[in-house]
Amino acid sequence: MFASTSSSAVAGASIARRYSEAVTDRKALPHLWLISDERNDSVLEQALVRMPRGSGFIYRHYHLPDRERWQRFRKLRHLAKARGHVVVLADSALTAREWGADGIYGAPRSLVPRRRELLHLATAHDLAEIGLANRLGADAVLLSPVFGTRSHEGAATLGPALFRLLARHARLPVIALGGMTSAKARVLDWPRWAAIDGLS
Repeated sequence: MFASTSSSAVAGASIARRYSEAVTDRKALPHLWLISDERNDSVLEQALVRMPRGSGFIYRHYHLPDRERWQRFRKLRHLAKARGHVVVLADSALTAREWGADGIYGAPRSLVPRRRELLHLATAHDLAEIGLANRLGADAVLLSPVFGTRSHEGAATLGPALFRLLARHARLPVIALGGMTSAKARVLDWPRWAAIDGLS
């Protein structure tokens, strides 16, 4: 059990408040993000319907050949947009525009050259990558792995304390990723989070 009056909880809440104040002038972003993967493909339709309207969906599906990947994206995009979700593609800005995505997702350097009409979500795992996302003007950064995850079993995790410390250096909204579930989100007490299995 975590005591609500513990020093770590108080410090975490204070950092979260400063984070929220620092990004109030940024474009409004969904708080909840579903990320596609080969292992959750069969339940994506149900997951997109269950999520609150106006959530976010990041389509990866790296395992599919190009034609099949496009066909699967088109089907899921139609369902997601019917629910008012923001749809982001893990691909180039050119492909995102051709496929009708709202934005792109990837390592900070993969997001340039920038196309202003697209949302840009950068991935980060350390301070250097957060700094790069800041400098390149990403719209948000997915910081991971916060907790243990099936995507990288046995890999080192940030944990809540280091996650919050790194997030303080971001000049853009931070989305928590890695082993996230609704229960873990409550423990972390962070305004935005994303998951593969945790939302599937």
